Amino acid sequence: MGPFVHDIDPILGQVGGFYLWWYGLGYTLGFLEIHLFLMRRRARLALSPRQVYTLTLFIVMGVLVGGRLIEVAFDEWPFYRHHPLLIPAYWLGGMATHGLLLGAALAAAAFAVTHRKSFLAIADELVIPGAILMGLGRIGNFIDGQIVGAVSDVWWAVKFPDAEGFRHPVVLYDGLKNLLLVPYLLWVRRTNPTPGATAARFVFWYAFLRIFIDLFRDYPTHRLALGTGQTLNLLMTLLGAVLLCRSRLRRLGRLGRRQPTPLPGQPLDWPKPLIPQRLALAALLLFCLTLPSNWTQDVPARYGKRHPGLEHSRLYPAIKTAPPAKPR
Repeated sequence: MGPFVHDIDPILGQVGGFYLWWYGLGYTLGFLEIHLFLMRRRARLALSPRQVYTLTLFIVMGVLVGGRLIEVAFDEWPFYRHHPLLIPAYWLGGMATHGLLLGAALAAAAFAVTHRKSFLAIADELVIPGAILMGLGRIGNFIDGQIVGAVSDVWWAVKFPDAEGFRHPVVLYDGLKNLLLVPYLLWVRRTNPTPGATAARFVFWYAFLRIFIDLFRDYPTHRLALGTGQTLNLLMTLLGAVLLCRSRLRRLGRLGRRQPTPLPGQPLDWPKPLIPQRLALAALLLFCLTLPSNWTQDVPARYGKRHPGLEHSRLYPAIKTAPPAKPR
């Protein structure tokens, strides 16, 4: 079996001038899985169906906003400072993984505060479907062919579009890591009831293992010498270590007692979700289909030959001042 030449079309189709992407489909399926997972676990979290819809909407918006802002601020600011009006143009690409996690955490915290729920209990549940979302997103990154690894002669190396030589499929390494975290997190949740224990292990192991995976990645360095992602991996690992220590102390009874949560079967009031909530979630899931992978600026240049409509669409402007297309 020889090296693989990447020639996968990342575009699913076109609707009303917008192109639909495999990468965006990963977000749609991942958010839907988060919603269904929370619905199955709502009694344990003492959430009504209406509150589950609200929490899901918080998470989706937090992920989209956080991922976009970190990408703009750290990875692509040299471009966006000249084109600030394109910052809301999600369909041009531009989502940073660490921003997704930060946005989801802040959204969960905002929901917990506004609805008087346990943030740690919510976080322990969210990280499991969250790991699935991160795994699906990495598969979408591979299909899009923009994030590449270092040059390699291993038999599974891939020849990516716009990248010289055969390279490590580093996003598949990271995607597999994310999916393998799911059974581990399920085991932690089952064996360690300490609030925050599951979430702490996700934060630590997600970042710590990614440090080694990203050694195989061809990182652009715009502001930080290690590359933004690798620098944030180190910071996230340190945060995870702190959270693990706090979780251990909680289990030993040094930081307070566990707060009881309603068990399945307890009578709870379950008001039905509002129609606007259903419509808003459906609209966001459909909107996510328009998300290409995480390098902005050059969508028409990259994909216009295969899909000529991109080069003539007002929704996908070919920015003349953008730097040359480069692999991520």
